[in-house]
Amino acid sequence: MGNRNTVYLTQEGLDNLKNELDDLINVKRPDNIQAIKEARSLGDLSENAEYDAARNEQAQIESRIKQLEKMLENVSIISEVSKDIVGIGNTVSIKYVDDDEEDEYKIVGSQEADPFESKISNESPIAQALFNHKVGDIVTVESPNGSYDVEIIEIN
Repeated sequence: MGNRNTVYLTQEGLDNLKNELDDLINVKRPDNIQAIKEARSLGDLSENAEYDAARNEQAQIESRIKQLEKMLENVSIISEVSKDIVGIGNTVSIKYVDDDEEDEYKIVGSQEADPFESKISNESPIAQALFNHKVGDIVTVESPNGSYDVEIIEIN
């Protein structure tokens, strides 16, 4: 599924990254440059905490800009998703075979994964186990805490 550098994103995830990049370039970077200028005007740079803080922030901003630009170069939009078999972009309802508990997860690229929103990475053990299976299939999830079986209830 793509090369190792491919970043899988939903349209919403892509928009969020573009907005963050825009904010870094057009707001945070100019603010930081101003902060550096102001700190420089205070004189002695060897013991200037404001200058050091502004330079550190500059390094973080530039690093994140590079990271986002690299991700955007390698982005693959998750669009056409099949509802027949599990793949990236699907929301999958599962039932844990051992205890009849049910869960629902949306499978997204690792950049968008957010367990608190039930968005799991396509690289996670549960997503890997579910891929290419269909409703009614029982699959074994290999996790660091041992393996367990889940049944696929619904694919959206």
